Amino acid sequence: MSEISIRGVQIIQGALSPEAQKTLVAALREVTRQAPLFSPMTPYGKPMSVQMTSAGRFGWYSDRSGYRYRDRHPNGQAWPSIPVGVLNLWRQLVSAERDPDCCLINFYKEKARMGMHQDRDEADFSWPVLSVSLGDDALFRIGNRTRGGKTESIWLRSGDVAVIGGEARLVYHGVDRIRPGSSSLLAKGGRINLTCRVVT
Repeated sequence: MSEISIRGVQIIQGALSPEAQKTLVAALREVTRQAPLFSPMTPYGKPMSVQMTSAGRFGWYSDRSGYRYRDRHPNGQAWPSIPVGVLNLWRQLVSAERDPDCCLINFYKEKARMGMHQDRDEADFSWPVLSVSLGDDALFRIGNRTRGGKTESIWLRSGDVAVIGGEARLVYHGVDRIRPGSSSLLAKGGRINLTCRVVT
């Protein structure tokens, strides 16, 4: 396990052991059984290339009305609880005083990507975003607090954890591509990314 900082984003490489990763994936399968993955629509009318769902008090959502949090899955059910393994990571790396309101679960297939964006739908930016990578490697790009300018990239591997907080809380960031077959964690390949946020 090693820790590096890129533009203020703290990245703990190898934070989760292979066994811990398997345990977490099993818990996430139960979450997706209750709250199936779906493909959201952007406000511009274009479907996102990632599939997603959420756990916790709120789930992140997008459609033609905009980006926002909702207290229900599109199927009308309340979101499942955040898995204990995820909460333990948050309590260890972010805060033992307050748990996150949302754990957004993004699933990247082979050609999925995530454009440069800020996480700014939350009420209080003093709380970091905790990001967990599981499965295939992802080329993670980190920019600036304003759109444009020079960026830096790093390959995130299965078991890596990033804390996006402090001066880096509102940096633009995204995933340029996935490296298929780089991990055997998920039987059919792909990448899972968890991001935990305090919403209210």
